[in-house]
Amino acid sequence: MDTLIDVLQPALGKIRSAHYLPATPETVLWGRLPCATDAAVLTIDSGTEVTIDTISHEGIHEDQGRDPAAFFAGFGVERHRVLDDAVAVAASGYTRSPLLDGPHVITGPIHVRGARPGDLLKMTLVDATPRVPYGIISNRHSKGALPGEYPLGADNVSVFATVEEHDGVSVGTLPLVLGGPRSVRFPLNPFLGIMGVAVAGTERPHSVPPGSHGGNIDINLLTEGSSLYLPVQVDGALAFVGDPHFAQGDGEVALTAMEASLRVTVRFDVIAQERAEALFGRLAGPLAETTDFLVPTGLNVHLDEAVRECVRAAIALLGARYGMDRTLAYAYLSAATDFNISQVVDIVCGVHARIRKADFHG
Repeated sequence: MDTLIDVLQPALGKIRSAHYLPATPETVLWGRLPCATDAAVLTIDSGTEVTIDTISHEGIHEDQGRDPAAFFAGFGVERHRVLDDAVAVAASGYTRSPLLDGPHVITGPIHVRGARPGDLLKMTLVDATPRVPYGIISNRHSKGALPGEYPLGADNVSVFATVEEHDGVSVGTLPLVLGGPRSVRFPLNPFLGIMGVAVAGTERPHSVPPGSHGGNIDINLLTEGSSLYLPVQVDGALAFVGDPHFAQGDGEVALTAMEASLRVTVRFDVIAQERAEALFGRLAGPLAETTDFLVPTGLNVHLDEAVRECVRAAIALLGARYGMDRTLAYAYLSAATDFNISQVVDIVCGVHARIRKADFHG
């Protein structure tokens, strides 16, 4: 592999912020997300940046041998290019049921002082640095957009994708046929598939379906510089991140993105309830924001209902943010806004709208 990416083992390489949270068996959850009774692994003030190591779930699962060194060796990856923290988590005595729990590893939770139910937590991805020069795209367990049709001739398929340099830019690569030259190249846009806050109560939610807490929302617009706003559900928010991706198409149709570990820096800001409602109205679920777009979401087990929920959220947002009449907002959305399918493979389907902020600066 001709690559620009160095392997970022735990605590080595550039660590951007004064607060660093490694991924260890003590600082991660595997297959479940935090709830109100979970203890924070880090406590910070609002406005703080934290550099966090995240681990991809690909290569650590039982059906992959629960031994990432051996799993990736099968694709020609030398041991020193396999992350030590992934090896440690896989080798730990962490109890996880493949039948009852999700696949994802999340780092956290992080207590943000002053966050209270009714507030919003703004999570801004300041930096997303690949930790390895490769990733996995999986179609497994008869899941994905075409269950029963794929995978072909096997129970589980894990496609190995490399990161290579072409014209000074890192790209993902695949062959056209198994064993062929890696002639297919696609852009990398690293982001976190999972960003979230803890749910109320004593039961940890499954890591796969997204919800009002955020979680596995898989919105590929949430790259560097973008923010996710989430309704705080417990004191301190108990925020977490995970499911690192190098690239993902809207829909994530085969089941996964190009899954690969990232070192991220995230800034955590508490927006008090009164200010939050003035900016966005009363949010029932996740709202993303990029340099160019406001991105309301709709989440439902039925894709058509997820679209409806997203449209309702967009109308409400335009009213709260800009004072736009609902009928005019509905017309504007129809003429000027794209509604994209975030993913159709996480039990709860996701839809997001891209409302251009520049349209309202006149």
